[in-house]
Amino acid sequence: MIFVGVDWAEAHHDVCVEDEDGKRLGKARLPEGVEGIARFHDLVGDHVEEPGEVVIGIETDRGLFVTALVAAGYQVFAVNPMSTSRYRDRHSSSGAKSDPGDAKVLADMVRTDRHNHRLVAADTETVQAVKVLARAHQSMVWSRMRQANQLRSTLREFYPAALVAFDDLTSGDALEVLRIAPTPELGKALSRSKIAAALRRGGRQRRVDDRAVEIQGALRSNQLGMPSAVSTAMGTSVMASVAVIATLVAQIKALAEELEAGFEKHPDAEVIRSLPGLGIILGARVLGEFGDEPNRYCTAKSRKNYAGTSPITRASGTKRVVLARYARNQRLADAVYLWAFAAMNASPGARGLYDTRRAAGDTHHAALRALGNRLVGILHGCLEHHTAYDESVAWGHRIAPLADVA
Repeated sequence: MIFVGVDWAEAHHDVCVEDEDGKRLGKARLPEGVEGIARFHDLVGDHVEEPGEVVIGIETDRGLFVTALVAAGYQVFAVNPMSTSRYRDRHSSSGAKSDPGDAKVLADMVRTDRHNHRLVAADTETVQAVKVLARAHQSMVWSRMRQANQLRSTLREFYPAALVAFDDLTSGDALEVLRIAPTPELGKALSRSKIAAALRRGGRQRRVDDRAVEIQGALRSNQLGMPSAVSTAMGTSVMASVAVIATLVAQIKALAEELEAGFEKHPDAEVIRSLPGLGIILGARVLGEFGDEPNRYCTAKSRKNYAGTSPITRASGTKRVVLARYARNQRLADAVYLWAFAAMNASPGARGLYDTRRAAGDTHHAALRALGNRLVGILHGCLEHHTAYDESVAWGHRIAPLADVA
């Protein structure tokens, strides 16, 4: 076997090739694209006959270059950059660093310590497409939240009546009314008929007139104000923010439709949807981030570790502390957190675990992390056996003692 370290960059990739004894067999700087992959094949082809005999260490698991390496049949290990930095310090105290040097470090890591790192598994095209759409949808949601917070901050400075009228600044009601009345002066001048028309444009179908009365009363309430020129300028800022949020809302809806169509095509969609708290959006995020390569997670514990839900223990001498795992896939962690929160209303067993953790002294967030950890384990079992979720099977060990007490 030969071992290859690839220090990747946007325009080029430094490569170092070693044998089993650590002797360097070659090095090169390869361009991105077809030419780079072709030269990589030539570089390693002089030393091996089968692609499975090539072990590669690289600090990413995404991108066209990595996809081509995996498709060629090489063993590709994704190495955390922090691990690379720590490994470099083990063998050199000078502080020297270079791209070719990092390539050698990566080659040494997969030669001696690859059992401690994650093999990049090849997911199906369907789940890769779901992952792309789920991430794009999640990024849009986060962008909408940031824009809404910015709009809220602006309104608080000069237009507090709008915050009284609208709790959700991303709703159709708020966006359409603020579009025609971005300043307090214009808001006070709005008639009920104009407000009602704006609410209908925003998609409201029920209680239109009642809601128009409520909004008019809020906009005409006595509030402190800014000078006219300043208010006009800030109103222009509000209109810009409203336009951006409206566009994001429309694109989020379009992405959700595409995501639903792609998710439903996957054979595991029915199993994932059967778990409490997992709808189409969260289910697609969970599927996309975990992937569908059947041999990626040997045990439920390994899936929990990847999700970042399992805690870590720091112990030394007589001191021992259990902490949350913050080095994790943040997108997956966010999805699992929301999943755990939603599951409490859909599963008595999930609610019971949350209440037990809270009674033991856990904070709300800690209890949700514990619940999410348990749900990931249940998901692993369902996917491993390709069976739908069963409340009695998942939580039978908790429900039975409660039944005996009753």
